[in-house]
Amino acid sequence: MKSAAPTLAEFRATVRDWCRDHVPADWRRAQTGVPDGEFVRFQKEWFQTLREAGFAVPHWPKEWGGGMPVAEQVVLYQELAAHDAPRLVLPFVSIHHAASTLLAAGTDEQRERHLPAILDGEIWCQGFSEPGAGSDMAALTTSARKDGDTYVVNGQKLWASGAMHADRCLLLARTDPSAPQRRGISYFLMDMRTPGIEVRPIRQATGESHFCEIFLDDVILPETDLVGPENEGWRVAQETLGAERGMTMLELAERLGNGGFRWLVELCARPGPLGTRPLDDPLVADRLAQFEIELTGLRALCAEFVADDRPGPADASIVKLYYSELLQRMTGFGTEIAGLSAHTQLRKPSSSGWESGAWVLDFIGSWEWTIPGGTSEIQRTIIGERGLGLPYEPRGNR
Repeated sequence: MKSAAPTLAEFRATVRDWCRDHVPADWRRAQTGVPDGEFVRFQKEWFQTLREAGFAVPHWPKEWGGGMPVAEQVVLYQELAAHDAPRLVLPFVSIHHAASTLLAAGTDEQRERHLPAILDGEIWCQGFSEPGAGSDMAALTTSARKDGDTYVVNGQKLWASGAMHADRCLLLARTDPSAPQRRGISYFLMDMRTPGIEVRPIRQATGESHFCEIFLDDVILPETDLVGPENEGWRVAQETLGAERGMTMLELAERLGNGGFRWLVELCARPGPLGTRPLDDPLVADRLAQFEIELTGLRALCAEFVADDRPGPADASIVKLYYSELLQRMTGFGTEIAGLSAHTQLRKPSSSGWESGAWVLDFIGSWEWTIPGGTSEIQRTIIGERGLGLPYEPRGNR
């Protein structure tokens, strides 16, 4: 007789027991200030630990190692956040952006080649933005000229997270310079070991070098690396960008509501030099109460979004805007309360999220979230035009 599927309560208990046994003890201290090689090793080992449990890619289809119901995915991310499990920082683009692109627009051959490789540890980065094409991604100028059964690529990409560790790159390049901006772009799966590629890490204000520049000089890509029809890369890219929402946002919201808020309350409850606590100040208590209300709203919004089979055209932008600006306010408040000692903290755990408890570094890093994937201004425009039906802003040649 076939056993019944576990209830959500039973599944939650299973995940809790697994977290108690498998979340590395004291990983935050061990991952603070480590060299790149140790960070990569730790991330790959943690990914395989999650994979063995069936928790690494629950959002993938069942035939590729996923198939977890949405309600269980919500529970999984809630428990991982509650037990302060390390984030999958290094494989993020691989398991979300690359996978969603391959599943939505890739060929069977591309899926069979790359999805198992991702599960085995293949790392991907994203080559979309350029020095003159950030939020206005359609203005990109990197070119891909057809030459027989290959493409010759020249140009520069910017803000490619983790590119120094990547095996592959999701690349957008212009294949028809005479076409309207959004209609002459193609999408490629670029091997980062191809001759002509140079990666230069960019040192950030936090001291990290997570972002990179990618320079492309006569890089030859096989036609088999093209995803979707030629000149339809803009449409394919929407599948990639859509992966930054949904479950990924729910996980981030849970981490902000668990670790981030808990550490903020603990910080405010700590006695200062004169023996008083910030929490004793009514203004501080009021701010904490307001944050708790906003976090409750964010978590409910994310849960509703992932449960909706047909989300509204602006729902993803609402979630992204809400999370990024709440993150900025919370880490900014933590920086105010933490005092001068927080300004001497120069390192944070490399496998954490944007709420590590290193308040000044987290606040500086929070500004990153209001820019990539569409700035807050872009998100507001999308909400106004697509969500509220306001007149479209003139944008030249679409």
